[in-house]
Amino acid sequence: MPRYKLLIEYHGGAYQGWMRLPGLQTVQGALEEAAAKLDGGPVEVIGAGRTDAGVHATGQVAHMDLRQDRPNKVADAMNFHLRPHPIAVLKAEKVEEDFHARFSATARHYRYVILNRRADLTVDRGIAWRVPSKLDAEKMHEAAQSLIGTHDFSTFRDTECQALSPVKTLTRLGVARYGERIEFTCSAPSFIHRQVRSMVGSLVEVGRGHRPVKWAREILEAADRTRCGPVAPADGLFLERVDYGAG
Repeated sequence: MPRYKLLIEYHGGAYQGWMRLPGLQTVQGALEEAAAKLDGGPVEVIGAGRTDAGVHATGQVAHMDLRQDRPNKVADAMNFHLRPHPIAVLKAEKVEEDFHARFSATARHYRYVILNRRADLTVDRGIAWRVPSKLDAEKMHEAAQSLIGTHDFSTFRDTECQALSPVKTLTRLGVARYGERIEFTCSAPSFIHRQVRSMVGSLVEVGRGHRPVKWAREILEAADRTRCGPVAPADGLFLERVDYGAG
């Protein structure tokens, strides 16, 4: 059976996350329904990242095995069957049978977007977190650097996380302001459940001036979920890219 690698974009607001769930609308479920119509039977679509409810993607990667070889037609056919879902297959390519969207990945890159303004959101509603109180992006960036490296991230681990270990290696966590827009860029080989949103929420406490810069390191070292700040909402989070090989 030929295996295809898919590059996928989606607006996560309408979905209960990536993973297929009985009776609920999910991104994986919508893709598998489209693939079944394309291939004439059940197809499993396996993603690189299991994004949560409301989380978006501009660079999700998945793979699927089809009964028929359909060179140069898979992306267009998938998009036809996906309409009107806010999901698009940007690219589809045939890959070797040992390629695995999740287990072959070497790095995942997320972006979190805050609009730091008092006015309500309009065109950015559902794709950013509005924080009306003034945020100090430089202090948030300084605090973020203490989280980079290999650590026990239990403080930033959701209580329902099923990962075998809370130890992860964070390779990048940057914070930058562009006018009223603040972006967090975060990279690691893999993440634990809600790690990015938990880190962003805690860093915002620093940005608001509610906590000192050193607090981020203190709660990390505590390895205690109860020490985490409020978890940032899903709206502002995007899975931006997945790397394979050297990336």
